[in-house]
Amino acid sequence: MKMNMLKEKMIAVMNEIDFSGNVLVKCRNDLLYHSSNGFANRTHRILNNDLTRFGIASGCKIFTAVAVCQLVEKGQLSFESKLSDILDIPLPLFDKDITIHHLLTHSAGIPDYFDEEVMDDFAELWVNQPMYLMRNGRDFLPLFQDEAMKLKVGERFHYNNAGYILLGLVVEQLSGHGFDEYVTENIFKRAGMEQSGYFELDALPSNTALGYIDEENGKWKSNIYSVPVKGGADGGAFVTVEDMHRFWQALMKFELLSEAMTKQLLTPYIHTDNHFDRFYGYGVWIDTKEDNIFKYHVMGYDPGVSFHSAYYPESGMVSVVCSNKSEGAFDVFKEIEKR
Repeated sequence: MKMNMLKEKMIAVMNEIDFSGNVLVKCRNDLLYHSSNGFANRTHRILNNDLTRFGIASGCKIFTAVAVCQLVEKGQLSFESKLSDILDIPLPLFDKDITIHHLLTHSAGIPDYFDEEVMDDFAELWVNQPMYLMRNGRDFLPLFQDEAMKLKVGERFHYNNAGYILLGLVVEQLSGHGFDEYVTENIFKRAGMEQSGYFELDALPSNTALGYIDEENGKWKSNIYSVPVKGGADGGAFVTVEDMHRFWQALMKFELLSEAMTKQLLTPYIHTDNHFDRFYGYGVWIDTKEDNIFKYHVMGYDPGVSFHSAYYPESGMVSVVCSNKSEGAFDVFKEIEKR
């Protein structure tokens, strides 16, 4: 698809869904498409711009996985290390055979504080649990640490935010640094992601989009009371579209991990969906076509946040779609894939 045709199709779909956010498409380093739409702040009518930061919800689980892989490379743990041998936190009903690999691939079978198989409204979590108190991984522990196992260890894929909370605590314990500090120093800075970070909603830096929840009656509200006040290992980082492109480039050029470890991160370990050729590696979704890797991708959804980004190994194309609305990123993302 020629660039002008891609632009026309993108504008059409974004107008149809009233898209708010930023989009970046590059093939290797050639710019194919870049746009900013909607308001970063609706009250003050501040438009999104090229350098606006957006929350990406669970899209940053891959940062957690990279952090864990870095510690494995340093010899501080292995993928077969048992959680019970590493973490000095009481988890009385958890199986003692849970490994780091199980947590990375969502196959540990542990209970989740937000189980997407039975829950559909993330905002409901914070009705009785003040979201403004949720500022680090340990704050989430009372929501799941005393619950019984949901499945047997390794039984099947069960997307699990609590598992990544635990991985973040492992990173903190072994590195001696706060999780956000570790990721900033060892991932963001190494990848040149100068605008990215784990920011607090009550202390957002300039040029950061507020998330918005549109209601059926035409009214809207911001998401500041619908998500944890600060993100962590299971989600909630803020990035620019260009920084996310830099991340993919650094990862695929083996600037964050060795070539061998990068291949381990990107291995399709577990089948995630009976209806699609979709697998999960370490912190990353992997789609295949005829036994070949079609794309590596990450995604994230929270109230007021929708995000999709992918790397296509055959062409070297990277797409990044960040939105500060609860929906919209997927529609734009799929239009890009039609090119």
